[in-house]
Amino acid sequence: MLLGILVIVVLYVGGVLLYGTIYDFQPEDVTKLEPEQPAAYKMVDDTSLTFLIWNLGYGGLGAEANFFFDSQGMMRSNGKMIRPSKELVEKYVNGAVGFVKGTAYDFYLFQEIDYNSKRSYYINQFDEMKKVLPDYSATYAVNYLSDWVPIPLMEPWHAYGRVNAGLGTFSKYQPVTSVRYQLPGDYPWPMRIFQLDRCALVQHYPTRFGRDLVVVNIHNSAYDKGGELKAQQMAFLRDLLEKEYEQGNFVVVGGDWNQCPPDFKFDALMPGKSGRYSQTNVAQDFMGDTDWTWAANTTIATNRKVGDSYNPGTTFETIIDFYLISPNVKLEEIKGVDLGFKYSDHQPVVMRVLLTEK
Repeated sequence: MLLGILVIVVLYVGGVLLYGTIYDFQPEDVTKLEPEQPAAYKMVDDTSLTFLIWNLGYGGLGAEANFFFDSQGMMRSNGKMIRPSKELVEKYVNGAVGFVKGTAYDFYLFQEIDYNSKRSYYINQFDEMKKVLPDYSATYAVNYLSDWVPIPLMEPWHAYGRVNAGLGTFSKYQPVTSVRYQLPGDYPWPMRIFQLDRCALVQHYPTRFGRDLVVVNIHNSAYDKGGELKAQQMAFLRDLLEKEYEQGNFVVVGGDWNQCPPDFKFDALMPGKSGRYSQTNVAQDFMGDTDWTWAANTTIATNRKVGDSYNPGTTFETIIDFYLISPNVKLEEIKGVDLGFKYSDHQPVVMRVLLTEK
């Protein structure tokens, strides 16, 4: 009897690993994209621009969520949520969409926006945002694609299932190019077949200065304990950004870096309450001895940990969502938006900048 059970388990796990390896998403290093809807304006003719970044947590990580994977649940769920109820997902998606509907920024950079995923009951969150931003260019870059994610591995009846998710950038202006760049580095096998294929969504917008505004939407690796993947991704980003700036372009990068800004202590908002959590920082000299600016709000948390449901004052909070702007872009305002983590495990960060002649 025991031998029979063992054989079944071995065959099941082996089959899962074989299936995942054969059908693992292998994106091209460079993929040209087309916006799904046109923007109202063809050229950036204003020097003052506003941006919003927000990791939407795929509509499944609002205040009530306690995510199994954040509790080391690759094998078993341990009583944590694999996905919340449909009612909660609808609450989170509708709340996020409703918030965006009440705003009017020039650029919206979303991370973890679901396109067609079991975990969010196949609600196309990208389409929902298109409905409330009808005059914005809408571009989607996939970074998590799988017909079937089998984790938690020993609970196949709870399998995470199909995932199609990624980055979504919406802008009042029509990009002349939209490119998905695959970020380097990968987890060791077999973990990599269950993880995201991280990318940067890079778009060029013509300006009245005769130079392009380059907007980069990013979401760097999480669950990267040694920081090796982040180091490779950051080096790739630095090279890309330097080349764009050397060509005279304006450069704005925003998103979820999965690390804190330079000189920001990871537990500054909750000293002594980090528990098992820690967070690395972007290196102070990441862009060398230059005038690039890190634009980060340092008073309102942008991320909360999801091992348990959100409990203000107890759940650990930090800042990992922010911007980087080139020397010819002047920071005018940066602020976090406190939504109490109702709709996502991240909160929006809003920035206003000025394009300069520098």
